[in-house]
Amino acid sequence: MQGVQPAQPLARVNGAGIAWRSLGLVIGLAAVIIVGLLSLRIGSIDISTRDAWNALFNYNSDVYNETVVRTLRLPRTVIAIAVGAALAIAGTTMQGVTRNPLADPSILGVSSGATFAVVTVTYYLHLSTPSQYVWFAFIGALAASLLVFAIGSTGQDGASPIKLALAGVVLSAFLGSWTSALLLLDENTLDTVRFWLAGSVVGRDLATFWSLAPFLIGGSLVLLFLGHQLNVLDLGDDSARALGMQTGRIRLICSVLVVIVVGAAVSIAGPIAFVGLATPHIVRSIVGPDYRWVLPYSALAGALLLTVADISGRILLRPSEIQVGIMTALVGAPFLIYLARRTVMERG
Repeated sequence: MQGVQPAQPLARVNGAGIAWRSLGLVIGLAAVIIVGLLSLRIGSIDISTRDAWNALFNYNSDVYNETVVRTLRLPRTVIAIAVGAALAIAGTTMQGVTRNPLADPSILGVSSGATFAVVTVTYYLHLSTPSQYVWFAFIGALAASLLVFAIGSTGQDGASPIKLALAGVVLSAFLGSWTSALLLLDENTLDTVRFWLAGSVVGRDLATFWSLAPFLIGGSLVLLFLGHQLNVLDLGDDSARALGMQTGRIRLICSVLVVIVVGAAVSIAGPIAFVGLATPHIVRSIVGPDYRWVLPYSALAGALLLTVADISGRILLRPSEIQVGIMTALVGAPFLIYLARRTVMERG
């Protein structure tokens, strides 16, 4: 699998450029905090800034609005920010590792494995809450990814990006067929998991989130520090080897971390598409191709994108809601078409 254009040497960033980009990160962090506070206020009932503030720092369980913020909106806001950032970092890493602008975390079978595991255990064990099936989703995501690696590693060339992508597509198709069959056989299973399948941050508690946070946050933090390695990979395998990089080892480390991060994200919020695909392209148009900047900017942009999508889903059909996975798909599908057309045009 080849990149859309030959890699160019990165332009050296001077002191002023570093200062402006650092300021951009501070502004981005402030934007995430502001959007997070809006997420606490906006919903089926409007809540004042004072009640939202008290719910965070002076909580009184006898006040209804503060209870709504503390038990419902705070968990979904924290999860939206963390999952959005994690998916964006994972997507950026996958595009850097494969040198493919259309690469997405789900390419390694993570989403299909988690979906298959959740539907299967719900069908056979009759599980009914996210806290019960979230670990099965995580295990399913990891198992499917290991199987993709095993299939993609066969042959003399080892685990090349194109073989891994093909193995991921084939396994996803197989698991998708089995998942659909189970859902058609049992309506109760469909009712139980349909919100998770659509991608949702509703109804998750912080205890469930913190149980998977070491994988989600820990893996994301490690990936944030691999920008230099992704820059070298972007020069091409021959150039990277000439610079002393063991390209196979770096790709394996990055891919394993992506699987862990995305597996945890999908377990908590379901298969949410397009965040990992779209965010790196938006960020590159702002800060350029240097992964040392693209990765942290993507984290902030992904957190903003998913949180804003969740807020928008609450507003459009009030008092009902649109699941955040549907909102990202509505925005992401046109973006994917635009991206594919631009890629074809650049290739001539």
